[in-house]
Amino acid sequence: MKVSVIGGTGPQGLGIAERLAIAGVEVIVGSRKEEKALDVVAKAKEDLADYDLNMVGMANEDAAKEGDVLILTVPLAAQKPTVEGIKEFCKDKIVMDATVPLETAIGGKPFRFVDLMEGSAAERTAKILEGTGAKVICAFCNISNSHLANIPEEIDCDCLIAGDDAEAKATAAEIIDKIPGIKTIDTGILEKARIIEKITPLLIGLNIKYKSHYGGLRITGIPALDKD
Repeated sequence: MKVSVIGGTGPQGLGIAERLAIAGVEVIVGSRKEEKALDVVAKAKEDLADYDLNMVGMANEDAAKEGDVLILTVPLAAQKPTVEGIKEFCKDKIVMDATVPLETAIGGKPFRFVDLMEGSAAERTAKILEGTGAKVICAFCNISNSHLANIPEEIDCDCLIAGDDAEAKATAAEIIDKIPGIKTIDTGILEKARIIEKITPLLIGLNIKYKSHYGGLRITGIPALDKD
């Protein structure tokens, strides 16, 4: 199974791509420009030379076409044009959306949330992809870039996901849980993304307050998603 990280040259996307590639997943890193994706992948392989990374770079459209599962890791301002640009390649695919509507998109503070007409960024993606059969899942919103980049340390954080298709969520959890330390928690239908996404600015604010880069979330007393 090929996993394409759309907009994967930023800190979050690259962190996810590297973690999954280290875990043995075949990863495609997408970017608006193929050249940038190729350069970032080459640098990642150089920096992580101790690992045999099965990772290549492509333009976002080609990455979406080639990938079996897509992970969207772009800022809010780029979300709509990026999803529209890959829409034709999303037919019947799982699309994990890590977009968070932060006020930074309009020049504000990173610990403030922007309310969207669709209810959440993940629901906006689902709205754009209506009619394609794509199964949209809110995922990776609450895991900091610092955690992802802190290789090879395990990530002491749960990954909250939400989506309307149980089978797609099980597949997503199987992929996410390949990253050491992460436990995937299914919060329910896609509408729950409205809550998941709002946790991120809270965590950012806590990291700022306590001068940390590794603030995360653990859910206790609840079993991880059953992938069987």
